[in-house]
Amino acid sequence: MPTSNIQASFEIPGTLSFQRHGALEKAVITTDSCVGEVFLQGAHITHWQPHGEEPLLFLSENSAFLPGKAIRGGIPIIFPWFGARTPNQHSSRTDGPAHGFARTQTWQVTGATASGENLVLAFQLLPNDESAALGFENFSLNYEVSMGKTLELKLTCTNTGQTSQHIDREAGPILFEEALHTYFAASDIDNVSVSGLANTEYLDKTDGMKRKRQEEKLLKLSGETDRPYLNTSATVTLLDQGFQRRIKIEKEQSLTTVVWNPGETLAGKMADMQANGFRRFICVESANAMENAVVLQAGESHCLSVKISVERFQQKD
Repeated sequence: MPTSNIQASFEIPGTLSFQRHGALEKAVITTDSCVGEVFLQGAHITHWQPHGEEPLLFLSENSAFLPGKAIRGGIPIIFPWFGARTPNQHSSRTDGPAHGFARTQTWQVTGATASGENLVLAFQLLPNDESAALGFENFSLNYEVSMGKTLELKLTCTNTGQTSQHIDREAGPILFEEALHTYFAASDIDNVSVSGLANTEYLDKTDGMKRKRQEEKLLKLSGETDRPYLNTSATVTLLDQGFQRRIKIEKEQSLTTVVWNPGETLAGKMADMQANGFRRFICVESANAMENAVVLQAGESHCLSVKISVERFQQKD
């Protein structure tokens, strides 16, 4: 949809406008409580900053803003597989881009509403030639972004097999993984600790996918960290002593929490990562992955929801 048509349908003067950023389009948001940006490619939130706060999200200065190229930072939407595609009980396929196709496809804006200090944006992604070629043709994704003092996200997947055009084919279940791959801005990675994951099992991707249990109450990252925590719906809190703030991440219908930071060596191999950028963020991802993957029968829906809030504290805390 051309930018001019989007503006005519959804622009809210003084609150919501649509602008071009190179070859891509983005929504620019200004409310009484925050500012933010969302790219239509991937329905990708790249900026959210409540008034009086430091930005909540990290965005690499070396990010490529090109069609079909993932943006490094913000909140990419991971769907329908996490990481590299692996075989499962519904498919033996291993093809397709890392983390799926949703983060590099253009989503349609389907709604925009100013409500008090919040702006609510709605996006939709439907099957297309690329997704069908990868075996996903009976789904719809709907994404609701409520941006204000808090950031509330709802990602809903529906198995649309009941309305498939392939009426000669019995509609079957779909299995998918998903994540809101949130890059939280940090004053410095050494200043950040994570609570809410004590006594939770995780797979250590830096140690041959060994299954381990976190014993410590507070997690502080040291070097490359890549941990999908399994079977947990717990609220996670980031404590940043440098920015003197707590970020609370509450979630529903998500049983996986991923904590990730590439560390110095891996980050140095990333062309779209700025120098020492790994020190400026920590990823805490609300997800359903691996043994927590979701299976939907024809006509069923699943909604992963996340609420992110921030509060300041004094150094003595």
